[in-house]
Amino acid sequence: MRIPAITAAAAFLAIALAADLPTVEPKNLAGELQSSAAKPVLLHVGFPVMYRGKHIPHSIYAGPGSKPEGLDALRAAVAKLPRDREIVLYCGCCPFDRCPNVRPAVALLQQMGFTEVKALDLPANFAADWTSHGYPVEEGPAAR
Repeated sequence: MRIPAITAAAAFLAIALAADLPTVEPKNLAGELQSSAAKPVLLHVGFPVMYRGKHIPHSIYAGPGSKPEGLDALRAAVAKLPRDREIVLYCGCCPFDRCPNVRPAVALLQQMGFTEVKALDLPANFAADWTSHGYPVEEGPAAR
């Protein structure tokens, strides 16, 4: 009897988080990164192999948002940032609506009091929705 209740609670939480998930479109972020305006802090909350392959230039690898150690790393990465700093989180491991990393990361930052947190909307994945459009990428190790 407890399993259905837990499953229902998890489903409700996922729906609530999805409804309250501010996003930014790839073309808009790419334009913002090319402008002379202040740039958001870019945090990759996916798996390290993805970051090492290709990632958005100047993004910081913050650990997978689906794992406790990833959330701890994310907490450390933003510890000294002002709570009103614009932050864009992204993963791109799989279709956005099934990504295990972005929603927990956004929820953590919102719980920490960050008010300008957005997730990069990658409907299919990073390769299809960012790289294949010619938006800027770089390769390299998962530096923190």
